[in-house]
Amino acid sequence: MRLRSRVLPIALALTVTGVVAVTVSANAAVPSTPTGWTLAFSDDFTGANNTLPSGANWIIDTGTSYPGGPANWGTGEVQSFTNSTSNLKQDGAGNLVITPIKNGSSWTSARIETQRTNFTAPAGGILRIEGRIQMPNVTGAAAAGYWPAFWALGAPYRGNYWNWPGIGEFDIMENVNGINAVWGVLHCGVNPGGPCNETTGIGANRACPGTTCQAGFHTYRFEWDRSNESAQQLRWYVDGTLFHTVNQSQVGSYWGQMTSHAGYFILLNVSMGGAFPNALAGGATPTGSTVSGVPMKVDYVAVWTKGAGTPPSSPPPSSPPPGGNRDAYTAIQAESYNGNNGVVNSGTYISALRNGDWARFDGVNFGSTSPKDFVARVASGAAGGVSGLIEVRIDSATATPIGSFAVANTGGWTTWRDVPGNVAAVTGTHAVYLTFTSGQPSDFVNVDQFLFRH
Repeated sequence: MRLRSRVLPIALALTVTGVVAVTVSANAAVPSTPTGWTLAFSDDFTGANNTLPSGANWIIDTGTSYPGGPANWGTGEVQSFTNSTSNLKQDGAGNLVITPIKNGSSWTSARIETQRTNFTAPAGGILRIEGRIQMPNVTGAAAAGYWPAFWALGAPYRGNYWNWPGIGEFDIMENVNGINAVWGVLHCGVNPGGPCNETTGIGANRACPGTTCQAGFHTYRFEWDRSNESAQQLRWYVDGTLFHTVNQSQVGSYWGQMTSHAGYFILLNVSMGGAFPNALAGGATPTGSTVSGVPMKVDYVAVWTKGAGTPPSSPPPSSPPPGGNRDAYTAIQAESYNGNNGVVNSGTYISALRNGDWARFDGVNFGSTSPKDFVARVASGAAGGVSGLIEVRIDSATATPIGSFAVANTGGWTTWRDVPGNVAAVTGTHAVYLTFTSGQPSDFVNVDQFLFRH
């Protein structure tokens, strides 16, 4: 668990000592996609030595909190996250390396999260998030306070930072204090208490098979199974061995709260100190015996989906007019899209739009005369300095835009403004893409409707 304190039962021997020196397993490529599955995302961290991970895939968190969010990342951890290659780098051998470092009495480390926030199980299908990771190879007193983690947070947390645990949290791999164990935990509902017994969560742990969690790489996998929509299930694995399961019935009415939004984003980090390591150590961590500079190594992260259907965050769009054509010159409701990436369907508009998101509208008929411009009804409660472009593209989300306009804060997320933008010539019937581009990772706009004008 990453956002609040908790103590989970542990059925493990805790007496281990020293820094273990072993030969690390060779780098392995992202596994080939199994039959029946589709690869949704992967990063093999094959960049040159001493380079940061791909900015197209990852956001690097810095400091001791999100802007305006809970202090010390909500857990009481003591380090400050940086974007220095001393704390975060690719090693040139196919690994991402996150290294906590003590500087005098202070600690620095690193934390990254995916740009994408829409990892979700398709209707009637399965989401699989997997990483091959070696925990920091340190144990005993020297490991006091080490807190590596591989986890996922619900999309609405980004930009809000105060709606945990309702948005959901899947802790795929957690470990503290160099104990030979992996914890898998679900956080949900309300805090304190609720169906997930917050701040504890619904969790389980087990020792790593074969080599200890610290002495070698292990594969940590999480699955969200929607193959039975009325009896969904969450599952946690280490090296292919199931060790924790949560059924939909255990969560009750709160299940929809954590599964009906756009999806999840994935995080990797090594924290130092905080509620979880302190609780298992029986006192404050790190201590004077804690050693500096022992990294977590990540071989790959990959996401697969199995099955097909509209994601739960995207209610079925309304149908276009008979004949498959929409009139380009009549208002098109934004929530009636036929396809999307990263869009949250709020019922009467689309929301939480950020860099890389798009919505597709099929069968838009421009006739034989090109429009002179388009108008979109938009609203934004984005923070100062956060803005972006709404673009119109034809037949492909990566086609050159035929028109665009910039938008920033309009006074609130439902304070609507009709904003025009010029467009290039287009006739006939096409799929129209609204795409969203920004230099910041934050949500910057909601869209109610749009139309073109002669």
